[in-house]
Amino acid sequence: MPARLSVNLNKVALIRNARGSNHPDLIQFAKDCEEFGAQGITVHPRPDERHVRFDDLPLLKEVVTTEFNIEGNPTPHFIQQVLEVKPHQVTLVPDAPDALTSDAGWDTIKYKDFLTDVIFQFKKSGIRVSLFIDPDNELIAGAKEVGADRIEFYTGPYADHYFENREKAIIPFVSAAKYCQSIAMGINAGHDLNLDNLNYFCANVPYLQEVSIGHALINDALYYGISNVLAMYLFQINKS
Repeated sequence: MPARLSVNLNKVALIRNARGSNHPDLIQFAKDCEEFGAQGITVHPRPDERHVRFDDLPLLKEVVTTEFNIEGNPTPHFIQQVLEVKPHQVTLVPDAPDALTSDAGWDTIKYKDFLTDVIFQFKKSGIRVSLFIDPDNELIAGAKEVGADRIEFYTGPYADHYFENREKAIIPFVSAAKYCQSIAMGINAGHDLNLDNLNYFCANVPYLQEVSIGHALINDALYYGISNVLAMYLFQINKS
């Protein structure tokens, strides 16, 4: 089965927040994305709430009919909010509070005890847990040990080197995906995937279940419109 497309709405929320009003309407935008073919909705509330705010989460949970995925650094406040909302999936990301964007995966060895405790809390509430991670088999084994259901590959390095040498850039992800399959670990991916590099990634990385895309997709929507862009991204995934 082709990977599912989850649309990250952070940049939509950023535009809304810039004017202090409700334009664009984030909740309606989420509903429209699903109507136009999105198979999931992702949000990443940060401590400063410059994108999606924590008070958006219960409103989104009410309307999302596909899969609701909340990303973020598992601070006590984040954990509390996610446990109250109970999305289908939580993706844990080791962002610093002032991070501009996610730029590295978890060290599952160093943070083993912390992650074990946090993941237990989420899974006890019936929430699937994914860990943002680099394509490193030792770290993936660590993700399995702390109880994660899936990993989300940090694909920034792949995107950075795609035009330079895509065959070389994809190698670590192919190898790591095969290892994930061998230990029954689900696979998601996200960060800087776009219309240029998405198809090659999906066509070559086996067992991929979900891609989460926001920044590039919303940028493209400024030119082509969200309904057209969703069709374009789904085409790149499905032709793999």
